Amino acid sequence: MLQHIQHLYPEKLYLASQSPRRAHLLSLIGFDFTVMAAQVDEQAVAERDPVKHCTELSLAKARNVAEKIDKGLVIGADTIVVLDGEILGKPADTDEAARMLGKLSNNSHKVYTGFALVEQPSKRTVSDYEVTSVHFRDLQEWEIASYVRTQNPLDKAGAYGIQDQSAVFADRIEGCFYNVVGFPLSKFYKAFFDFVNSKTRWAEK
Repeated sequence: MLQHIQHLYPEKLYLASQSPRRAHLLSLIGFDFTVMAAQVDEQAVAERDPVKHCTELSLAKARNVAEKIDKGLVIGADTIVVLDGEILGKPADTDEAARMLGKLSNNSHKVYTGFALVEQPSKRTVSDYEVTSVHFRDLQEWEIASYVRTQNPLDKAGAYGIQDQSAVFADRIEGCFYNVVGFPLSKFYKAFFDFVNSKTRWAEK
């Protein structure tokens, strides 16, 4: 698969994220890339609509890194958790993490991930998003406290990572599992090849 991707798009790929989860998922499906952390103030995005919020942030991250390179394709992404219309980002500390998990307990919430592609030097851009519904069973206080003590919730939207110890919190998932981890592989994969193929068609004209 890696050779196929490199054949279709030989230019260098960049991931505008320090998330080890996104890097692992992209590597899993055969992408070879360089990590360049985006310098974007996520708290400065005031948009409360979940779709606009995650797509605007993912595009801002990709554009920020694209400004630092001469040639190549930058991948940006942003994941948020939404409960009853409230966007739950990364908790500021362990107390906020515990409060977030208490809200998610015995409730359904939605996970949105926006992703974007920005190419240099053409400035071509595409962005999209995925949404997955997740239901948490009724969590005991000791379970929340034990999980928070691991410090794992602190770098994750909604204060949990479905791929770690909190995997036992979710009893129902509707939609893309990898979207909850932090990157909607199937939808991104299709968007990437549509993007690359559109460039090929444009070049042939």
